[in-house]
Amino acid sequence: MHVQRFKNSFAETIFRTKYAQGVEDTWDALAERLVEDVCGSRWGKDRPLMSATDRDQLTQYIKEQKFIPDGRYLWYAGRGNSYFNNCFLLRAEEDTREEWASLTQRSVSCLMTGGGIGIDYSILRPKGKPLSRTGGLSSGPIPLMQMINEVGRGVMQGGSRRSAIYASLNWLHEDIPLFLQAKNWSESIKALKSADFNFPASLDMTNISVNYDDKWLYNSDRANLHTFVENCRQAMMTGEPGFSFNFGEKQNETLRNACTEVTSEDDSDVCNLGSINISNITSLEEFKNVVRLASMFLVCGTLRADLPYDKVYKVREKNRRLGLGLMGIHAWLLQRGSGYEVTPELHKWLGIYERVSERAANEHCDRLFISRPVAYRAIAPTGSIGILAGTTTGIEPLFAVAYKRRYLTDGTKWKYEFVVDSTADQLIKEYGLDPNKIDTAYGLSHDYEKRIKFQADIQDYVDMSISSTINLPSWGSKGNDVSDVGRFAETLSRYAPRLRGFTCYPDGSRGGQPLTEVPYEEAIKHKGITYEENSDRACVSGVCGI
Repeated sequence: MHVQRFKNSFAETIFRTKYAQGVEDTWDALAERLVEDVCGSRWGKDRPLMSATDRDQLTQYIKEQKFIPDGRYLWYAGRGNSYFNNCFLLRAEEDTREEWASLTQRSVSCLMTGGGIGIDYSILRPKGKPLSRTGGLSSGPIPLMQMINEVGRGVMQGGSRRSAIYASLNWLHEDIPLFLQAKNWSESIKALKSADFNFPASLDMTNISVNYDDKWLYNSDRANLHTFVENCRQAMMTGEPGFSFNFGEKQNETLRNACTEVTSEDDSDVCNLGSINISNITSLEEFKNVVRLASMFLVCGTLRADLPYDKVYKVREKNRRLGLGLMGIHAWLLQRGSGYEVTPELHKWLGIYERVSERAANEHCDRLFISRPVAYRAIAPTGSIGILAGTTTGIEPLFAVAYKRRYLTDGTKWKYEFVVDSTADQLIKEYGLDPNKIDTAYGLSHDYEKRIKFQADIQDYVDMSISSTINLPSWGSKGNDVSDVGRFAETLSRYAPRLRGFTCYPDGSRGGQPLTEVPYEEAIKHKGITYEENSDRACVSGVCGI
């Protein structure tokens, strides 16, 4: 008998459009073939990598959406090829023409498997420096970034989704002033992007961040250093560049995946991600077991996943990097009547997450006679799988209880509708929450220190990084204008030693913003009604007076 696993129709739609293999496919069937592919006797060729008892329990946890491997695992389960890895981490290793060609080739290979790419360009000489072989002048790293960006525009990852790319540059690189301004799109470009999200713009397929190391950390005036202050101003205005913090023993881990949660110092390292949905788990004992089996699953993934070229296999065997994450944290807090803060109870759960993940992974590696992982935990954004599980994504608060969603029909006409967030709606009904008292990303946009502190408190338990984007008011509005840059820089500098990365999003900073918060009552009043955005009822800016 078919069991309905999804909490809302949106989750069902995500499953059908992104992961289902045919109209008759079910979530339970996907869970069964996934565990068999990764942990069982894969197509009868290999011995099982987990016991039958553990495989059965793991399968049940996936069916119940208490643990969900990341999207590439879900997509490739049972398809023959097993490109289970979401992203690949690359480095420009030499400042040569040959390396430009090699890096482009590696990028294409990785993108074609369905994985995103993250690249650090810090080794490349600055713009205008002499070239010994030709007698010309260097173009610097940014044109290569743009070349890779255009590769991403032309390659649909695994033939199924838009490319995801990350680029970084060290804060002391001579081209940092150019890098900081690289995504300052003009108002005309923003307008074109708003009308057509796919309209080309500088580095529009690429997330960019500045790498900060010990030289910055141990500077007595780091909050006021020009590059850092300008980075803060740019982030507050446009959302980019973000911040990559790599200190002490992590100083060389400048490579990041596209969403920034996986870190490495080795070229051709690989992401290996899965997330535990703590909002579906009611007891500490069950949580311990989910963490144990999820960690073992990711270890098995390091043996069973196909990779795009030989060097990646060698790096994976050396590092065996796992990325066990969490999602549903805000939903878990709301279920307990808590606000958006790391409570003593949550600290207890996080401690178990840290200890059990390492112990379980190490024991399973020893059992299989393979090397132990160099890292165990990374918290991904979990956009799609969070929707599948009907919970809040990663460590993020609810984006909004209710919002206006804009979308294109036939590629030409913008329409919009009022939506009550499905997870918020479920929590309101099940736990009797007041929709107007729920912390949201929008509501916390004027209290960015609360968001930064929350991320730092979680980061204490994570040995790689966390993908989280902190919302800010629109640039030029109260709390986010030129006069606020110094306070923002001081606050971020103060928390930086406890962070691995930081990104923010000022409201309206990129063209084509699809969601805008509206009052809950307004959304309830107009729920289910679709409007044409250019009609006399439309309002592009946000709350509509209908």
